[in-house]
Amino acid sequence: MIRLVLFLLLLCPLAAPAAELPGIPQFIDEMVARHQFKRDELEKVFARAQYRPAIIEAISRPFTVKPWLEYRAAFVNQKRIKLGLKFWEKYPLTLRRAEKKYGVPQEIVVALIGVETIYGENMGNYRVLDALTTLAFDYPRRAEFFRGELEQYLLLSRDQEFDLLDTRGSYAGAMGIPQFMPSSYRKYAVDFNGNGKTDLRHEARDAIGSVANYLQGYGWIKDAPVAVRAQVNGAIGPGETATPRTLAAWAAAGIVPEGKLPPETSARLIEFTVGEGKEYWLAFNNFDVITRYNNSDFYAMTVLQLAEEIKKTRR
Repeated sequence: MIRLVLFLLLLCPLAAPAAELPGIPQFIDEMVARHQFKRDELEKVFARAQYRPAIIEAISRPFTVKPWLEYRAAFVNQKRIKLGLKFWEKYPLTLRRAEKKYGVPQEIVVALIGVETIYGENMGNYRVLDALTTLAFDYPRRAEFFRGELEQYLLLSRDQEFDLLDTRGSYAGAMGIPQFMPSSYRKYAVDFNGNGKTDLRHEARDAIGSVANYLQGYGWIKDAPVAVRAQVNGAIGPGETATPRTLAAWAAAGIVPEGKLPPETSARLIEFTVGEGKEYWLAFNNFDVITRYNNSDFYAMTVLQLAEEIKKTRR
C-alpha cells in the first residue's frame, strides 16, 4: 500500500490528495478519542488535504545553507529598514507597551516581524493544512513534531473558529504576521489590542504583543545584552565555540568583548565567515532566546543587526 501511494503521488508532482498517506486514519482516531473531534468532519477535512512534494523539497534545503553575507543581505537591507521604520511609526504606543510589559526592546520586536514576513507582506502561500499534513506523514526525520503541530492546528482552528481549508502560511506551517507555529499560537498569542479576539493573521498589535510574550516566555532578560563583537587574540581551538563560559574565562583565553560587561556574564563564542576572514561575536542568553524562534545563529544575528539598523536610522 505504501509503495502504491507513493507511486501515485509521484505521478502528480505539484499536489495530490493526501488522504491515502499512511497514518492519517490512525491520526483521526487519536483526535476523536483525545479531543472529541467528530470523525466524519475530520475525514472530510483530510479528504481535501493535498500532499505537496514542494514542501518536502523546501524544508530539505533550508535557507541557512547560504553563506553568511548572502544570508544577511536577504534580511538586513534598505527595504526592511524602511518598512521597519514605517511599522514603528504606525504602532509606537503598542511597541512601547509591549516593551514595558514583557521587557523586550521595541527594535527587537520590529526586526523579528520584519525578518519573518516583511511586516505582513509575505505570510506564506501554502495552505497550513497541506503543509502540516505533508510533513506529519511524509517527513520521517521530524514526523513526530509535525504530527504534534497538526494536532495543535486542529485545536487552534476550533478555538479561533477559522477555516481549516483556507488558512495559509509557510512551508513549515507557520502562520500570520509573526509566523507562529500552531503550538506557539495557542500558548503565546495574546489579544494585545483588547478587541476580544487573538488574531495574528490580521492584527499587527496582537502580533507585537505576542512576539514579545513569546520571547519573554523563553527567558528573555530585560536590559541584558544580546551579542557583542569580540576580539580574538590567538587561534581558536576545535570545539572552543561550543561551550558557554564567563567573560572572565573568555578573556583568559584571549577573547575579549567590545565594551564593558560584567565578567561573570556567561556567553558562547560564534563566528561568521566575512570575505576571506572571520568575524567573532560573544552571544548571550537573549541571543539564544531568539534562536528559539528559529534555531539558527544566522537567523538570530540578522534579527539583531536589523534591529540595530532600524533603531539607528530612527534616531
